[in-house]
Amino acid sequence: MRVLFTVNPGTSIFQSMVPLAWALRTAGHEVRFASRPAFADEITRAGLTAVPVGRDFDLGRILEWTGQDMYEAARADLPSPWDVVGAPERATWEGMRDGYARIVEEVEKPENFPIIAGLVAFARSWRPDLVIWEPFSAAGAIAAKACGAAHARVLWGIDVFGVAREHFLRLRAEQPAAQRSDPLGEWLGGYARKYGGEFTEDMVTGHFTIDQFPHSLQCGAAGLHYERTQYIPYNGPAITPRWLWQQTPDRPRVALTMGLTATDIFDGYTINTQDVLDSLADLDVEVVATVADTEKAKLARVPDNARLLPFVPLHVLVPTCAAVIHHAGPGTLATVARYGVPQVAIPYSFDEPLFAEKLVAAGAGIRVPNGEATGRTIRAQVQRLLEEDRWARGAAALRDEIEALPTPAGLVPRLEELTVKHRSGQR
Repeated sequence: MRVLFTVNPGTSIFQSMVPLAWALRTAGHEVRFASRPAFADEITRAGLTAVPVGRDFDLGRILEWTGQDMYEAARADLPSPWDVVGAPERATWEGMRDGYARIVEEVEKPENFPIIAGLVAFARSWRPDLVIWEPFSAAGAIAAKACGAAHARVLWGIDVFGVAREHFLRLRAEQPAAQRSDPLGEWLGGYARKYGGEFTEDMVTGHFTIDQFPHSLQCGAAGLHYERTQYIPYNGPAITPRWLWQQTPDRPRVALTMGLTATDIFDGYTINTQDVLDSLADLDVEVVATVADTEKAKLARVPDNARLLPFVPLHVLVPTCAAVIHHAGPGTLATVARYGVPQVAIPYSFDEPLFAEKLVAAGAGIRVPNGEATGRTIRAQVQRLLEEDRWARGAAALRDEIEALPTPAGLVPRLEELTVKHRSGQR
């Protein structure tokens, strides 16, 4: 069958989709990856076939908006439907309705409009059987509707989108018929009618959802169809450095990484890197810190027990570690969880606080609120992870839960079945 992936141009989001694309490709299916023209090189570097559509833009506008909005805007009484996942008691009809109106105007329209026409034109020409789109790429659902393909959302984080939609639909059903406005559905429905169809709820959440996280790390909507698979780390082109050949270091290895988004999108790390390195300097550990050059330039010194590098393939580094300190980003947290390593999570934005809470509930790590993440506090939590056996047991249990899920290759037959079920007969 023919499978079309769509993604807004963000490296972390794209990399989370690559293993599934390759699973389908190696199973004999034709795969194409559609995104903005400037992102084509990133797609082809992963060995996949790119389809450039539309005009370029900066994904940072989305991530800055969502990163600031999900928790901070909730406390400031600004409408955002996604914050209902962290605080369900705040779900009011007016707040959810106005929040969706805001998302449509500030996220969905500006970020999807420039590619919709080109994506639909390609889909109608190539005629995919299945379209797989990530939550920031609603254009994929529009294209699937236009060409009659089955389509699925693929999650790269907590399903704040599906859970928020479930609350919205519940509250909407309680309103008088004349007041049941649906800003997101109306926007998507306009495109559905433009291309010869009508709005259906699958345009918001897919015919089904591909979830790369185990139950312990996920929030889901009760009424949605989820197909789970293992998160397989892909960090782009990578080389194993010689110092990582030894799988069991002479001293416990502690990794520190604050992710790509902090420097690619935001103004820098939310912790004081110097303070953290200094706090770990007298421990009998080897610290391996992936530190962007812009952040490294701020350091006055590097302790003797620390190795600083701009990049290390996380899936190569983590298996050699006794503990990992990170920002609770989905890809980082899922990679560490896959290898059964205890974690110190310092969440900052969007779904990171939820992931950190889930990690703590699983007994696989410790959450440090961003505002409390001093070197002294982080040091104390690292010592707990190294000295208390319960964290290793919790991390191992979470690893086992992940490994019990189908691999992307194992999921392919199920995707084939669901494509036949949902694909339109009139294409």
